[in-house]
Amino acid sequence: MFYLLAFFVLGAGFTPYQQIFLGLLLGGTVSLYNLWLLQRKIEAFAASVERNGSAVGLGSMSRLAAAVLAVLIALRFDAYVDVISVLAGLMTSYLVIVIDFFMSKSKK
Repeated sequence: MFYLLAFFVLGAGFTPYQQIFLGLLLGGTVSLYNLWLLQRKIEAFAASVERNGSAVGLGSMSRLAAAVLAVLIALRFDAYVDVISVLAGLMTSYLVIVIDFFMSKSKK
């Protein structure tokens, strides 16, 4: 994921498609934040289940709010950031998960 974000930074800095790469960077950053937040919530959920405690939520509203905030930033600064690229960037963590799944399957 960090390599992909670094690629977006390089694309924004050295290509004429700065608006698109900045949108991908914004969406990818929020996607990484959402993935990190989901991982923390799943760990808390698993610990709660181990203790036979009450189940905690997985934080869907906070992840949705982060995605909405990214789109609102893109709409506010539409001269600098492409909205469609932000939406595509929000999906980058899922792309990384799929690539990681296939790479781990091919190593076995």
